Amino acid sequence: MKRTRISRRTMLQGAGAVVIGLPLLEEMLIAPALGATQNQVPIRAFNVFFGLGIPAPLQKEGFDGVLEPLRPLSDKLLILRGVDQLRCDRSGMNAHYDGATGAFTAEPPDGEAKAGGPSIDQVIRRNCYPDGLPPSIVPTLVGGTFFRRSRVGRYVHSYNDDGTVAAAMQETPRDLFERVFGTVRVADSETDLRQRRLKRSVLDAVVEQYKFYTGDRSPLGATSRARVADHLERIREYEQRAFAPGQRDPHGPTLPPESQVAHGGEADPGGEGIDITLDELITEWRLMADLYALAIQTDRARFGAITFLAAGERIRLKGKYDYAGRTVFEFDDAGQRKRAGSAGCSHEWWHDFSEDKRNEQLRAHAHMKLREVAYFLGRLASSECLEANGKTILENSLITISTESGDGRHNDVKRELSGIFHAVTGANGRFKTGQILDVGAEGIDVYNTLLGAFDVSRRLGPANRESRTVDAIRA
Repeated sequence: MKRTRISRRTMLQGAGAVVIGLPLLEEMLIAPALGATQNQVPIRAFNVFFGLGIPAPLQKEGFDGVLEPLRPLSDKLLILRGVDQLRCDRSGMNAHYDGATGAFTAEPPDGEAKAGGPSIDQVIRRNCYPDGLPPSIVPTLVGGTFFRRSRVGRYVHSYNDDGTVAAAMQETPRDLFERVFGTVRVADSETDLRQRRLKRSVLDAVVEQYKFYTGDRSPLGATSRARVADHLERIREYEQRAFAPGQRDPHGPTLPPESQVAHGGEADPGGEGIDITLDELITEWRLMADLYALAIQTDRARFGAITFLAAGERIRLKGKYDYAGRTVFEFDDAGQRKRAGSAGCSHEWWHDFSEDKRNEQLRAHAHMKLREVAYFLGRLASSECLEANGKTILENSLITISTESGDGRHNDVKRELSGIFHAVTGANGRFKTGQILDVGAEGIDVYNTLLGAFDVSRRLGPANRESRTVDAIRA
């Protein structure tokens, strides 16, 4: 019996800008019995940033300390210690600026709105797709949950060749959803944009194609038809979560509530920080993480960056923090610091770090940050993310995880920018995973080694700088 085969690039495209990717189906694979190889998985590179960092001495504790949330994914990660962002050391500045902008570029910033060069995801993108990505893919997806504003380098972590940001930041679930899955155009007479978005789901624009792929005339088998149906229902679920319409007015749709956390100027009033509960923070972040992961899974995004809390983040967090069935800590930054304004923010625990102290509050914050990074990574490691080569999206992609600081005390810039936490995924067998490696290398050499594994000839940093390959990270 001849087996129907459809392209891995099959998309459902509807009215307006709506594009919905399909999950990997068995009909998208070339059967080994036919003597052909499986489809190659796409090359992807993403940067994951979290604010404030992990002091180098705490990294030495491995999974028994603040790195504990990464343990379930340890076989899929290469954790790098001793990475020094020395290329980011500029007199009179600090990790909040140099370290944050140097994450994924290994260069100091070029002013307040530009990086000193491109980020690794964009170098790989331009090398591997010199003629551009397929039109159905968002060229670069940048998003995240953050509050500290001022310099762009605090929260954006994907840069073009000239150091400009590679894409606009999507900082609310609504914006991220519409950037990925598009908007729906309805009758011209309906001029109120707020009403338009409520009257139709993006899935309404592809309903006929949905019926075809799940109906009796579908070229798909029963298992794949069921998977397509489940996949589109998941998109609808995320859309409903992002727009949170609540109870509809029987006489017409009502405007969905805005994101429940502060954005724009309200997120950083005078740099004094904001009060926020752990539940508010995590609810916002996890929806963003879910949507970003879904964008990758539906092959709407192959390059970009996602941020969980910005460089120099100033929040006064409150709430009980549980992990693995135990209470880790009870956050109450302002109360525990007995200060108001910026002096009462979690930011200050890093400035108070001392190897001779317990650093209890800092440890709890760092542990929580890595729990949320692990949440995002875990979304790409599920069985739903298996690809043609039998590996998950997490294993096939280059996902580089980093932060801004190796210590936090401003009285020594070189120390601040030394020992920056890094972790990378295997990138389809290019890098060793399942270990914690003390590399003792500059970030620029680590990043250039990552690029070399993708056969990228370009190197970051000055052209006359001697290249030092970090062979220990290559598989």
